[in-house]
Amino acid sequence: MSSEADEVATDVFNSKSLAVQAQKKILGKMASKSIATILIDDTTSEVLDELYRVTKEYTQSKKESERITKNIIKIVIKLAVLFRNNQFNEEEVAQMEKLKKKIHVLAMTVISFHQVDYTFDRNVLSKLLNECRELLHTIINRHLTAKSHGRINNVFDHFSDCEFLATLYNPFGPYKPHLEKMCHGVNKMLDEGNI
Repeated sequence: MSSEADEVATDVFNSKSLAVQAQKKILGKMASKSIATILIDDTTSEVLDELYRVTKEYTQSKKESERITKNIIKIVIKLAVLFRNNQFNEEEVAQMEKLKKKIHVLAMTVISFHQVDYTFDRNVLSKLLNECRELLHTIINRHLTAKSHGRINNVFDHFSDCEFLATLYNPFGPYKPHLEKMCHGVNKMLDEGNI
């Protein structure tokens, strides 16, 4: 009888927890440009495409640029799954609000540096990106694996790199058309309230 009681005590089944885990795993494995177009609106998809192109040209590696883009998509999808399923505690929700505000400031800064000549400061942009990274690590800490932390670092190591930012914002450099399209998309996302 005691073995039956032990079995019942250890046999705790939580379908919601299982469903959240399954969603994270499935969506994480399916993170590709085709899935991104289903789950992410056109404007966001266009910005991601430009980030991919710039990354591919800068790194001279199709594989690395695909990996960074997929990592962005996986992070966003997993955050959305956790948020929609009310998995965040009060402190994490507060951190999520901080992250949203920080991303909004980042978006405005990206556009401002592009639109106003001689204002670009790679250290400011890098610092904002790294602050977003730290907030993300804090938010996902209880929910996702070390692999997800690695994905976050992969994305932010690339985009917060001061040399990359200087190359991207060089007014006479080859990335100017990409930056123009990115900023147009980011501006549209701000107007639509998506950032």
